[in-house]
Amino acid sequence: MHTIKIAVVGSGISGAVCASVLARNGVSVTLFESARGPGGRMSQRREVSEDGKELLFDHGTPFFTASNPEVLGLVHEWESRGLVAEWKEKFGSFDCTSSKFIDLEQQDGVNKRYVGVPGMNSICKALCYEPGVESKFVTGVGKLEWLEDEKLWSLMALDGRNLGHFNGVVASDKNIVSPRSTSVTGRPPPLDLSFAPEMADKLKDIPVRPCFALMLAFAEPLSSIPLKGFSIKNSEVLSWAHCDSSKPGRSVTSERWVLHSTLEYAQRVISETGLQKPSEETLTRVSEELFRELRSRGVITSQPFHKKAHRWGSAFPATSIAGEDKCLWDKKRSLAICGDFCVSPNVEGAIISGLDAASKFKEIHSYL
Repeated sequence: MHTIKIAVVGSGISGAVCASVLARNGVSVTLFESARGPGGRMSQRREVSEDGKELLFDHGTPFFTASNPEVLGLVHEWESRGLVAEWKEKFGSFDCTSSKFIDLEQQDGVNKRYVGVPGMNSICKALCYEPGVESKFVTGVGKLEWLEDEKLWSLMALDGRNLGHFNGVVASDKNIVSPRSTSVTGRPPPLDLSFAPEMADKLKDIPVRPCFALMLAFAEPLSSIPLKGFSIKNSEVLSWAHCDSSKPGRSVTSERWVLHSTLEYAQRVISETGLQKPSEETLTRVSEELFRELRSRGVITSQPFHKKAHRWGSAFPATSIAGEDKCLWDKKRSLAICGDFCVSPNVEGAIISGLDAASKFKEIHSYL
């Protein structure tokens, strides 16, 4: 029997779920990821302190919720495999105007918060290494070309290497097709969608919500904070904070916190410094400004032994573009484009889109 070969570009949760489903149904899947590891904004950041301590941070998505039955089925499977656990802690809000913690949550009626174990990237890591999935990290795709005569996709790496020919492509990284990537990389998007103008129009300018994350490590617990996660109100600088080391399966040799900036703050810094990779000088300034916002309110009274900022430039979409569809699909060329930007800007939306992208291949191949 002829083996169907599918290329999946991007190892965020949408691409990883899609690759896993295809592989479980007998498809030969090759997954390409430009980063060193899987996860996208569910990745885990490894830092090393000045004294050589390894510090791990979920510096993107802090947790996810699920209500869709199909997604819940996957989550329960991941729980049984030890990849996911419920984060059972106290959450609420902090009001910068009154400098008080407010809106303390009652557990009844609150959606369960799930996290990957021992890191948010654990789910994607497991899915990317399932049987039938060959994952190639540090392999950025520079060009995807449809060969009409052969009815195949040809993929080329950023360095010009031939990555192979495939019967179909799943693009789960919106930068593959977004013109915005040109302003960052200086190169045209890897996928030219001139053959599909309607699809290209939907992907032309997906609004995103940039964000700066600040990773902090303390030698002692911050006992003055009664919550392990809280939204921040009436601040022009900060929107969220959580204690990363309070999650299940995390090291407790230090107390680690992650702060997220507001959209407005991130936009202002980007307008001043540009979309290119931020300089160390910029990241140091951002670190000081984000930390000062909580310290000046008396929330944090001690000094961290590690402090590092990271910019998420376009990882968080601000809208969904697929309408009633859950992914974009070109049946003629066996091309699926999926991600949270197709359904809803969260982890559950990304999973739903990845599942739908895998199901689209049922329409053209009987093996599923």
